[in-house]
Amino acid sequence: MSEPSSEPSEKRLVRETGVAARVVQAIDGPIEGLGFRLVRVKVSSANGCTVQIMVERPDGTLSIDECETVSRAISPILDLDDPVGIAYYLEISSPGIDRPLVRVSDFARWAGYEAKIELAVPLDGRKRFRGIIGTPDADGLSVPLDLPDVKEGLPSRVCVPLRDLAEAHLVLTDDLVRESLRRGGGPPRDIDAEEDDAEAAPAPPPAPFPKRQKAGAKPKLAKPVKAKQASDAPKKPVTTKAARLKHRDALH
Repeated sequence: MSEPSSEPSEKRLVRETGVAARVVQAIDGPIEGLGFRLVRVKVSSANGCTVQIMVERPDGTLSIDECETVSRAISPILDLDDPVGIAYYLEISSPGIDRPLVRVSDFARWAGYEAKIELAVPLDGRKRFRGIIGTPDADGLSVPLDLPDVKEGLPSRVCVPLRDLAEAHLVLTDDLVRESLRRGGGPPRDIDAEEDDAEAAPAPPPAPFPKRQKAGAKPKLAKPVKAKQASDAPKKPVTTKAARLKHRDALH
């Protein structure tokens, strides 16, 4: 695996808060040590509590086997550090096609494609922008954004300061799907047919939330559920999931 880069363009621009920040603190170093990059950690109330961790290789790819490798490596760390504190579902996934943009190199790699950007500090009275991203400046401090359909008299291009970035992600378009498949080496797909198939296919029933352990009981860890092949669902991230049962008295 490739060694993690220490270049400024490889540092994450987005910072999590609360429980997600504690998870990042526990796993960021070990994930880099494996040769992967942490993209995002998100804690939600799905299925009671779900911790979603997005990772990728430096080239932006991630296989199912690598996804499971990361899951096996960080699960003991999360068990020991217990940054969540309650029972939760752990989900390790690739960023997907409409991926978050969290590094300067992400913006450079996907220059020319549409993105939604939200700033923590308003720029000319606005925090939210949608447009075609350009190449970041040489210092990695800002990225140009071409805005479509602006009102007369308003600038059609803004220069977004990356230090104020709160969230950014690519907008899923046909061109983006085709380019993502091309870069990943996959065959081109009939996008309209895939959408029809996705709408026709019944959604799987939600997994039951694991029961909490009685005081003093040894927590049981569910085995990871086998993830779907990326070629079966090109618009979805590669994912592996596991139910994690947490009990502080039993773990500490």
